[in-house]
Amino acid sequence: MPPEPTLSVITPPRSGAVAAPASGRRRLRTGGLALGVLLLAAVAVLSLALGAKPLPLADVWHGLTDPASPEYAVVHQGRLPRTLLGLAAGAALGVAGAAMQTLTRNPLADPGLLGINAGASAAVATATVLLGVADLDHQVWYALLGAAAVTVAVHAIAGGRQATPARLALAGAALNAALYSYVSAMMLVDSTSLERMRFWTVGSLAGARTDTVPSLLPFILVGLLIALLVTRPLAALALGDDSARALGARPGLVRGAVVVAITLLCGAATAACGPIVFVGLLAPHLVRALTGPDPRRLLPWCAVFAPVLLLTADVAGRVLGRPGELQVGLVTAVLGGPLFLHLVRRGRVGRL
Repeated sequence: MPPEPTLSVITPPRSGAVAAPASGRRRLRTGGLALGVLLLAAVAVLSLALGAKPLPLADVWHGLTDPASPEYAVVHQGRLPRTLLGLAAGAALGVAGAAMQTLTRNPLADPGLLGINAGASAAVATATVLLGVADLDHQVWYALLGAAAVTVAVHAIAGGRQATPARLALAGAALNAALYSYVSAMMLVDSTSLERMRFWTVGSLAGARTDTVPSLLPFILVGLLIALLVTRPLAALALGDDSARALGARPGLVRGAVVVAITLLCGAATAACGPIVFVGLLAPHLVRALTGPDPRRLLPWCAVFAPVLLLTADVAGRVLGRPGELQVGLVTAVLGGPLFLHLVRRGRVGRL
């Protein structure tokens, strides 16, 4: 008699085995975000402690909490406003760069490379030299106007909705060169303005005062809020307009909201710090290695890691330039260029 057939029972894999890779990625992202917060806190403390006169951590604490301490004026009038400005401007530039790269699907999109910072700079230079505007509360409005004008101009010159990443980069580079030439001409017209703006034009946090961040914070907070609110439809838009509409997103409204957010973020940061390059370009590429391309994770992480990048460059400029200092815009350019080339050679740039 032939042997009786046997039934082989195939047991399904346990749910834990299937979820292991996903849970591992989730733990990695959670650990990476926690590491970013710790790095941000550490760099902020270094920013308060290091300068022309290094302060021990105990003196930093006394300078923060004790009005009778001799370090109180140093911390509260100089280093604390500078640190807070670095945190706010870094978050603004990082989120703006990530939003631009996602919206345009261009890995080279950056507020500096696409001329947005140059537009804000040109508007501030015009207001300062020709109109005599010297206070930040008024300069920020001119910076926002200049940033918005260049954002629209770059998109129109590149072909509007038919704009390609290459055409956007070329249009931005052309306007960037023209506007910075205009800024230089404005500074040469008036020697007083030249002296006042020569550090601002290379990008600096040294001009921070106690009222700087309160003046900028409403613009930056509104820009960050808009950018974070549209992360879900922005993720759908990355699949194409037709797919975005099928998922319930409205492409025109999403693009408009992102442009408003970028204008607010770049205009406010440039009005206070001047044009700082590479922060909005590098931070999204560094963060994307941990978060992937999903803007729902990418943008919040850039709000944490981009200030780390900016404050680290500022602290490095203060340490390397003693007894003076190197402006943070110079440090980000010197360090950001080789790092960006390293990312290009490793193939990390261009995968959105």
